[in-house]
Amino acid sequence: MWTPAEVIAFATDCIAHGVKAVSLGGGEPFEYDGVFDIIDALRPMAYLSVTSNGLPLLNRDLWQQLMLHSPDKIHITIHNPDNDAEVCRVKAQVEQLAITTIKPGVNLLVSSHTIEACKQVYQLLRGIILPDQIILVPQRFSCTPSANDLALITGGAPFQSPSCLLGCMRPTNFCSVSWDKRVNSCSFAGGKEPLEELTYSGMVNTLQRINFTHC
Repeated sequence: MWTPAEVIAFATDCIAHGVKAVSLGGGEPFEYDGVFDIIDALRPMAYLSVTSNGLPLLNRDLWQQLMLHSPDKIHITIHNPDNDAEVCRVKAQVEQLAITTIKPGVNLLVSSHTIEACKQVYQLLRGIILPDQIILVPQRFSCTPSANDLALITGGAPFQSPSCLLGCMRPTNFCSVSWDKRVNSCSFAGGKEPLEELTYSGMVNTLQRINFTHC
C-alpha cells in the first residue's frame, strides 16, 4: 500500500526528528519495484538495512542493481536451519556480500525443535562473520525456545537476540510499520493501528494510543 514516494517522505520526516536507523523488511523487499529508489534516497540520511530471504539475490540483474544502489547492511534470514540447501545458499550469499561494501548479517530463526541444527549453523556462520552480525530470532506462537536454549547454540558465549527474549516489554527505541500503513511498538504484537498521518508525529501519536499487549 506504500508508494516509494510515500516511504521516502515518511522516513525522511522520521529521520529529521531523530530516527537513526531504518530497516526495510517485508514480505520480500527486493520484490518491491521501488526498493532501490528508497535505498538511494535514505542511505545518505540514516543507517539503512534490508532484511531479505536472499532468493531474489540469485538473480544476476538484481545483484548488479544492488551493487549500484547499496544499503549499509543486508540481513539474510535462515528460516529452516535443518535444511542444508537453504543453509549452504545463505552461507554463499554472505560470503559474496562480505567482499562488497555491504555488511552482511544473518537472522537465524530458532525453534525449540531445531536447537542442535541451529548450533551447527551458528558455528558455520562464525567461520565467516562475527557474533554481532548474527541475530538469533526465537520462533513465536509455537515451539518458542527459551533463553537457555539460545545460549546452548553459542556454547554460552554472548549473542544477539530481540530484547523481549527475557520478558515481554514495550520497546522504547524501535517500532514496526507494516505494509498496510499500520504501526505498533513490536513486529509480533497484535493490535497495530492505522497511522494517523504519514509523518513522525502521526506515528508517535498513533503509538501513544495503542494498548500494548503481549504477542
